[in-house]
Amino acid sequence: MRFPNFSNRLGRRALAAAALAGSFLLSGCFWLDGPQSTFDPRGPVAREQLSLFYTTCWVSLVIFVVVGSVLAVAIIRFRARSDADLHAEPPEQHHGNPIIEVSLIAASVLSLVIIAIPTLREIWLTYDIPEAERANSYEVTATGYRWWFKFDYPNEKALVPDATGKLVSAALTTGSELVIPAGRPVHINLRTVDVIHSFWIPKLAGKVDMVPNRGNLLWIEADKPGYFWGQCAEFCGESHALMRFRVIALGPREFNDWLNAQIAPARKLPVDTASEGSRPKAQFAAYRTFKRNEPGYTGKFDVSPLDAWRAQQLPATDEDPALIEKGRQLFKTKTCIQCHTVRGDDASGVTGPELTHVASRTTIAGGLLENNRDELHRWIHAPGEVKPGNTMWVTGYLQNNIKLTSEDEDALMAYLESLK
Repeated sequence: MRFPNFSNRLGRRALAAAALAGSFLLSGCFWLDGPQSTFDPRGPVAREQLSLFYTTCWVSLVIFVVVGSVLAVAIIRFRARSDADLHAEPPEQHHGNPIIEVSLIAASVLSLVIIAIPTLREIWLTYDIPEAERANSYEVTATGYRWWFKFDYPNEKALVPDATGKLVSAALTTGSELVIPAGRPVHINLRTVDVIHSFWIPKLAGKVDMVPNRGNLLWIEADKPGYFWGQCAEFCGESHALMRFRVIALGPREFNDWLNAQIAPARKLPVDTASEGSRPKAQFAAYRTFKRNEPGYTGKFDVSPLDAWRAQQLPATDEDPALIEKGRQLFKTKTCIQCHTVRGDDASGVTGPELTHVASRTTIAGGLLENNRDELHRWIHAPGEVKPGNTMWVTGYLQNNIKLTSEDEDALMAYLESLK
């Protein structure tokens, strides 16, 4: 078979494409090292998965080069160089040649074997913690809700109120931020209370589904202390793209300090240290107007999120006890206690995130917004705009007809910011 003379045009296009690709590579446009890049692994599971990806890429590249080279030779060697060549007899055909056919089959099987062996090894590795490391492992349970994640620490006990208000011992619970010990394998039980979610921490491990009525699991390990982005990777409704979480890996002493702080009940400041009816202090500046879908993070936070998390653990120095107490009462009267748990404050709801130490977290709204005064006000003022369809807006604000004045919002913010 002969081809029309279009090799020159094809060559020019290939050269232009190569030049464009080279300029991108030289400029660093393709260096994928962002917060959710799988090309920057920070743990053994992610490294093995990246190694498997590279193996597949190399095999695919060899196939591409071989097939592309054969195609290029055919185009150049058998192209029509004149009008007479267009009507010449086609070259000898080798269709059905047994040597060629068997060789192609053998090459295909070899390619599949090269990919299959590390794939099976990777499946066995990521299914559960290797036997030799299980004795040093730590256990956590992650539960998916629309649209946030709850994290339970079954081996860490805290006092929580039961249905009658009596304090009983139960597993420590947090929301939207998973704190783990660095350098130790962490076994994560995966559950969901509604639809299918997919648990994904790109720099620590690949995606694993959370399926209703079926337990699932994965394990992760962070090489050293760090701050990692995670999110749901399975479409689960209108705010699926806003279902995020964070993983904070800490050294042994810092992790134990965090556990001790989390097990303690909510902070309470004595009200008599401030006069009743005091107005909000200077920390409650005029609130700015947010645009829909505006990012919820500051540049300072992005520079060093782990340092930002550590700073978040420190108590504020400009608290107003009277305003905080007003916010505590509003938290009860505005029915917030029906959905949220605040240990030590008579709030024992389970449909929303646990808030006993919410002010010590770097994010709110299911990992969507940075936990600062601007973003906290944005979330309290208009949760339906920030995360459409969320339970706080639909079954809280709308069904219970919750109305908040500016003074109410100030008080609620003061209360929530006091929960370190």
